[in-house]
Amino acid sequence: MLFSVRHVVHPKLVRLHLGGELDITTAPKLSAEIDQLVDDGHRRLLVDLAELTFCDSSGLAAFVRGDDRAGSRGGWLRLTGATGRVERVLQISGLDDLLRYDREGHDPAALG
Repeated sequence: MLFSVRHVVHPKLVRLHLGGELDITTAPKLSAEIDQLVDDGHRRLLVDLAELTFCDSSGLAAFVRGDDRAGSRGGWLRLTGATGRVERVLQISGLDDLLRYDREGHDPAALG
């Protein structure tokens, strides 16, 4: 399955929607999207994983790198919506705690 990333700008954050497989060949696309958003002044990034079917260590590294990048500007990157194997990888890696993973979809208006 192909990888896709799209984003929606909300007043207090940007919500990125990932779909397909996030791996060594597709993680650079995610990193480039995050870099562009941060360069454009967006500091709070909520990454929705509901449509992500696979994530390897390259994808996990892209999440951490994105959080570091947003954090360097006073912001953050958070994860939401993962299921199945993707959710399990987040739990095993400890990124669910590090990136304050929340299985339920956040209401962007409620996040400050």
